[in-house]
Order: sequence, then C-alpha cells, then structure tokens
Amino acid sequence: MSAPGGWTVASIRDALTSRKISARELTAEYFSRIEKRNPELNAYLALSRERANEQAARVDALVAKGETLPRLAGVPLAIKDVLSTTGTRTTCGSKILETYVPPYDATAVERLDRAGAIFLGKTNCDEFAMGSSNENSAYGPVQNPTAPGRVPGGSSGGSAAAVAADLAVVSLGTDTGGSIRQPGACCGIPAMMPTYGRVSRYGLIAFASSLDRIGPFGRTVRDVAEVLGLIAGSDSNDSTCANVPVPDYVAGLDAPIAGLRLGAPEEYFAAGLDSEVRRKVEAGIALLEKLGCKRVPIRLPHTEFAIATYYIIATAEASSNLARFDGVRYGLRAEASTLSEMYRKTRRLGFGAEVKRRIMLGTYALSSGYYDAYYLRAQKVRTLLARDFAEAFERVDAIVAPTSPTPPFRLGEKTADPLQMYLADIYTVTGSLAGITGISVPCGTTSERLPVGMQILGPHFSEERVLQLAHNFERAGGFDL
Repeated sequence: MSAPGGWTVASIRDALTSRKISARELTAEYFSRIEKRNPELNAYLALSRERANEQAARVDALVAKGETLPRLAGVPLAIKDVLSTTGTRTTCGSKILETYVPPYDATAVERLDRAGAIFLGKTNCDEFAMGSSNENSAYGPVQNPTAPGRVPGGSSGGSAAAVAADLAVVSLGTDTGGSIRQPGACCGIPAMMPTYGRVSRYGLIAFASSLDRIGPFGRTVRDVAEVLGLIAGSDSNDSTCANVPVPDYVAGLDAPIAGLRLGAPEEYFAAGLDSEVRRKVEAGIALLEKLGCKRVPIRLPHTEFAIATYYIIATAEASSNLARFDGVRYGLRAEASTLSEMYRKTRRLGFGAEVKRRIMLGTYALSSGYYDAYYLRAQKVRTLLARDFAEAFERVDAIVAPTSPTPPFRLGEKTADPLQMYLADIYTVTGSLAGITGISVPCGTTSERLPVGMQILGPHFSEERVLQLAHNFERAGGFDL
C-alpha cells in the first residue's frame, strides 16, 4: 500500500495512527522495493534489516498502546555511508574501510532513531565524499533513477537516488562543496544544506572539517523541514556545533513570502550556464515574483576564484583528515615487512585515484614553502567570498540561482577530465565556503526530460526563511515548470 504519489512523513503518521498499515508492513514494502531496483541503481551499499525490524516493532508497540508517536515514527530512511551507524558497515565508498563497523551512531543518526525513523541501510557515495558524480565509489557508480545512463550527482548520489526512486521516504547526505544540493538537482528532489554548525558533525567521517555538513533529502520540502528540525541543535560532542535555538521549521512553512527581496547574482547567469537550465531558473524566479517577491540584481565579485579556493582548502583538510587511515587502527591492513611499507601499501591498495589525487594536492599545498602561497592565500580569498555574501544579504533576504551549470551528464562523460568535473560545483562551492545555508529545489526539466535544480541561499541560520521560500515555490507548482 502506498499513498498517492508516494509516502510522506505526514501520510505515514496518518496511516499508522488509523492502523491502515503497520510499521513492520511498511518496512517490508521498502525492502521489497530495494531488492527489485537496487541491483540496477546501486544506491544502497548495505542494508540494516535487523535494526529496521527492531525499530518498526517499537513503533508498532506504541501504536498498540495508543501512545503519542514520535515525529518520524515508521518513516523509512536511508543514511549516506560516511555517517557512523552502530552495527552496520560504514565504508565511505572506499576499499580501505570495506570491513569497518562503527561502535556508535553519529549524533544526527541517534536523533533520528529517537524520533522513530526506520533505518533501511547505507547509501553509495563518492569515496570519502570526494566527487560530483558518484563515479568515484569503490563499489561502482549509482544510476540516476530519473535519467537512466546519467549521473545522480555527487557525492551523496546514493542518498538522492534512493529518495527519487522511492526506495526511502527521506535520507541523510553530506555537503562539502555541493554534495547535497547538486545530487538533489540531478535527481529532481529537494535537498537541504544547513548552516555550518547547525547540525552536529559528530560521527561524520571527515573529508574537509571546516566545510562538511549533514543535511536531508526528501520528496517534499515539508519532509526536508521535518528531518532538519530533528537533527539540528547543539551537541557537546562537536565543538563546532552552534548553540543557537532551532525553530519549528514545519510550523513556519506556510508563512507568506510576499515582499521578500531575492538576489540574482549576475556571475551565476554568465557564460558556461546551459541555456535550458538558464530558462528554467529564470522561470522559477519569475514564479517567485508572481508570489510577491522582488528580484534584485546583485554581484558576488569573487565568484571566479571560488573553485580554486575550494579545491585548495578542501584538499588540504583532506590530506590531514585521511592521514589516520594507515592500516594501524581500523579498516584495511596490508601485510608488509616494515611499518612504513605497511602504511604505503595499505594506502596504495585502499584509496582510489581521486582520493590519492586530492591527498597529494593537499599535502603539496600544506608543505613547507607553499603553505603561504596556496593554503593561506586561499583562506584569505575565502574571507572575501564570505564578505561578498554578507554584503549581498544587507540588500536582499535570499539569493536564487542555478544549482548546477548543466543538467545531469552521462556516466563516464567527465571521468577523464578532473577539472571539468570540478567545474560542475561552480555554483555550490561559494555557499559552502561562506558557511551559509541553502536548498536546491526541482525547477522543471529540459527538452530531454532531464531534471533542473534551482538553489535558494540564505544568511547564516536562516533555514526557516529558505524553507518558506522553497515550500511556497513547491506549492505554486514550481517543481513542474
């Protein structure tokens, strides 16, 4: 049994409380779907049947007693394979962690467990979240369920594909330079990047610590808001997690947006933007204007330096974070006659080509004689990028722009040219470097029926306003432009 158009958080709650379906039945329905479609899509790397059935049994017991259900009771959820989960393999899409089973849950995972969610399994991703197409996974690429033969976006491609294919109702991904928003755009679903510090990173296996964030995918903006409201909030286990009150995002969704000023940065509509993507995003902005918003031309003048800045900072932090994978404590250990040879052999066998490339780039940028010329200078440019946004938000309430310069490209199309792959993140790395929040929402399709995404960016901790804009856009038919 399924609700019209697929299950949502609200329809599952209604079905459980009216006893039209049990959590165990719904869980079995989703595992049946996964069995049928995952061999084709490769969205899941591991399933957590035992834990899911235990969670479903707890929900059904609450229903039987007539007790109030937690907010995500019975909701089937997928988790990106870079988030620690007790008892379920967590590989980061890498051979080096092929057998690793964490002894604890990430804070975001723990909070969703308490909220009654059903954990279906771990989703495929680019190795250590390094990629824009999900083709860097050691376990094979994910197929885009809405555009066969094309990429689902990366690095959280498995989480996006699972929701888009209705193999989960909601999912968790991570965003370092666009890795939630870009897969959301490629798969045609809403995808939210919270402000840096809004959601605890405890239990997230780090790629770039000053950039990594955890956020939700859903089929509706309301479902995204439900999940974000549950995972957001301070955490003593993460010193970078902000102690800022968390609004009721769902309760605020229907607030009027008339009168809001929307910035349209000219740098995001310049050369390099696909003409059909431009047309759809322009139509999306026009729809928001019909809803009473005012378009304001703005400039973000340091945008042209964003890709270079991001790939220096991110690779430098990756070089530092991935040094822990040495064959000593966890994961793969290659047999060797000396300790140094064991280090080298373990990393040579365990890491894929893209991870090795980024470690080498980052190590170079941090090396003696080059730190000031590269890493320090990149941090200064990062400050300028953040200042661009701060000055823009003095004039506008939010910024609206394309999520990606092109529709989802074909599998294998850019794998031989890493620079072209990096340029797929041109419109997303800016918000990542500035630490602000943003959501990508579907904005119709191209003439070839390929999904187009439009991102709405807001100042720090303005998730409530961003979600209001996205929800009103969805309600006005913006997803189907």
